[in-house]
Amino acid sequence: MTDIAFIQEKLRCFNKERDWDQFHNGKDLAIAISIEASELLEAFLWKSPDNANIDKIKEELADVLNYAFQMADRYNLDIKQIMLDKIDKNAEKYPVEKAKGSAKKYTEI
Repeated sequence: MTDIAFIQEKLRCFNKERDWDQFHNGKDLAIAISIEASELLEAFLWKSPDNANIDKIKEELADVLNYAFQMADRYNLDIKQIMLDKIDKNAEKYPVEKAKGSAKKYTEI
């Protein structure tokens, strides 16, 4: 079993034991991801990036990933494959010779 599959199975068991699957539809998982991402941002509010609390970052990032993994599972998406596909797509949009060292959006390079 891959690490990703192991995590998804742990999440399935956790939710099944609590009868929470009924709440984890695509819409609510997307909302939960957004809320948890906002809480991750809060870890950086009013401080330099180096002064953010790493424990808070770990906790909130885990929450974001938790819901993202559940959404992938809900829609039978292969996390490894969709990530590799997105990296390939971004490589096309941001070729090294144009994007290296630039923070510009692909439409501006």
